[in-house]
Amino acid sequence: MRKKLIVSFKLLINAVGKPSYATTQSAGIDLSAGTSKNLTVKPNKYLLVPTGIAVDIPEGFEGQIRPRSGLAFKNGITVLNSPGTIDSDYTGEIKLLLVNFGDSEFVIEPGMRVAQLVISSVERCKIVFKKIIKKHTERGSKGFGSTGT
Repeated sequence: MRKKLIVSFKLLINAVGKPSYATTQSAGIDLSAGTSKNLTVKPNKYLLVPTGIAVDIPEGFEGQIRPRSGLAFKNGITVLNSPGTIDSDYTGEIKLLLVNFGDSEFVIEPGMRVAQLVISSVERCKIVFKKIIKKHTERGSKGFGSTGT
């Protein structure tokens, strides 16, 4: 059995609820709106939503902010820069950039679960620059749509 990764959270003064997994098999940690009042996201607009938490992500890992599928399916609410990346050296409050692709205003209530955080390992590469990339493949430089529909 592999050792469980420990990720520490700090509840800030505006925290409403605690980050948690919804089920024993959940990949994402649910994040709640850290606000004392309702926030409204108008159709085709976006809003920066505080969570009231900070997180200590171990070096070699990142936090990925992802939408909650139910909010996206039922209301058109998603994370605009999905997945948003939280680097391990960021120590400030996690804020969520939510967008409303739905047809009506969406009200975010204090403590409402609005996104999820997935902790993932990161492999950093050595960056080198060359004038010629010698790798030849069947696909080559064919881009969007070149491998099928």
